[in-house]
Amino acid sequence: MTPGSIFAQAPWLFTLFYILNIICLIHAVATRRGLLWIVFLGINLMFGGFLATLLYFFMEFLPSLRGSRRGAGIAVQRGVEAIKPLDTRIREAQARLNESDTLQNRADLAALLSRAGRQADAQAVLEPLLHGIYADDPVVLLTSAELDLQRGQPAEAEAKLSRVDLRTSAATRTRSLTLLARAQEAQGKLETAETYQQAMQGATSEEPRARYAAYLIRQGRAEEARPILEGLARTEQRATALYRRQEREWFQLAAGLRRELK
Repeated sequence: MTPGSIFAQAPWLFTLFYILNIICLIHAVATRRGLLWIVFLGINLMFGGFLATLLYFFMEFLPSLRGSRRGAGIAVQRGVEAIKPLDTRIREAQARLNESDTLQNRADLAALLSRAGRQADAQAVLEPLLHGIYADDPVVLLTSAELDLQRGQPAEAEAKLSRVDLRTSAATRTRSLTLLARAQEAQGKLETAETYQQAMQGATSEEPRARYAAYLIRQGRAEEARPILEGLARTEQRATALYRRQEREWFQLAAGLRRELK
């Protein structure tokens, strides 16, 4: 019996595989599982296949659920959330906090307010978490360190980042090392370049590469920045529309730096 005949006899099965394929594709993009997986899942989505979806589900999706405290669902949600307008995300985060005052909801809102340039509001939201049992939580430390950087307090940010456990997750490691490099640069420390390079290894975002290229240019090392910027351009060309929108800020930064070097 062919897949087509199976789906014809059980239309609900086609719908199930279609939804599963979308979930797997978003997961592959959000967690950067590799171009081949994204291509195969994209072809499956276009032509109604199911083999690549099943392989990805059992080889990548399920193991990620077992290997992480919150699993692949967080990565999928991150990819979808990242493409929403910032104002919309702030309103939704505020609504979640009003409904349930949890560490994650409070830290999420503080981070979004910080990105919007509303540091005072972000600090007020985060303040209750800076004391007591949550003071050493990676989410709190990272959000607070970013606020310190925006207030021009890099030493305070570096002190908090030194307390973050980099083994928590790849995303935590990427963000922590990127923030640390920024704090070190603001203080003129020699280890800045090395920290950026560490952040680029296994990064879950294009931010470390884009910021490192900008750092090299500011240091008068434009020739070292060129291959990094060219790599970012190739990544953008090969990326899916979802990933390009998710990483738009860093692709735009890289594009501006390339124009600057011409």
